[in-house]
Amino acid sequence: MYSPQIDTFLRVVSAGSFHKAAEELFVTVPAVIKQINLLEGRLGVKLFTRTHQGLVLTEGGRSFCSDARFIVQYCQESVVRAKRAMNQAENVIRIGTSPMTPGELLLDLWPNLAQQFPDVRFQLIPFENTPQNARDILGSLGLDIDIVIGPFDQNFLTSRGCAAYELFQPHICCAMSLRHPLARKSFLTVQDLYGEELMLIQRGWNQGFDRLRDDLQRFHPQVRITDFDFFKLSVFNECENSNVMIADIEPWMRLHPLLKILPVMWDYTVPFGLFHAPAPTPAIRRFLDEVDAVFHGTEYLP
Repeated sequence: MYSPQIDTFLRVVSAGSFHKAAEELFVTVPAVIKQINLLEGRLGVKLFTRTHQGLVLTEGGRSFCSDARFIVQYCQESVVRAKRAMNQAENVIRIGTSPMTPGELLLDLWPNLAQQFPDVRFQLIPFENTPQNARDILGSLGLDIDIVIGPFDQNFLTSRGCAAYELFQPHICCAMSLRHPLARKSFLTVQDLYGEELMLIQRGWNQGFDRLRDDLQRFHPQVRITDFDFFKLSVFNECENSNVMIADIEPWMRLHPLLKILPVMWDYTVPFGLFHAPAPTPAIRRFLDEVDAVFHGTEYLP
């Protein structure tokens, strides 16, 4: 921003004297004179000639006065523009999307959400869902991306350095190729998995999947478990191409068009919701409150 000495200079020009300018600024005359002297020293230009009739602008003073008024007006307008831009940015919720973190859930709720939150717009930000990239994005929510949707547990949040608002707890299901013999069924029992190869996310990623792993190994060793390290599209392609099964969750039902997700007669769930910064901005906090009101006030079935 410009020096406050410019404000003092313009006030002296308008008042016509140091004394009147000092009265208008609620300061002493020596304080006004000091500001003008400092400004002249910084500019290397004599701004006023002192006469018996009062102060008269020098040629340099008249030139600087014209530019100074423009500087002040431009700076004031720039502040208005900055505040307007800030307000517009606060009304944009940036949702990170990838095949494993789809934004459809919030878009499905949008007709109801828009009524409660008319001044907010969504901006979908696609990102590559690699292990390191996902970790970096979740650890810096609020910078380029505000919200990411997905499954979690407390260990996951702690390790990623983010927080989450829980929407619901979907059941762990099994997905398989449409060509798989079990794809003809409408639901599965754990006995249907006997003799099958089940792809399961590696231990430590989520407590719900870990509980499923422990119970299968203890009570149902007939299920052959194959580990994988990260949920990504290539893993689902492998499931379809190899005609094996994969344990995933209901919100990913539309992830792969050649896979069918079936519920299993067991009771394993994982928290699923909106990742956000540990200290969300007031706009994001308000958005989460509105999502809570709309989500739990609808008949939405995940």
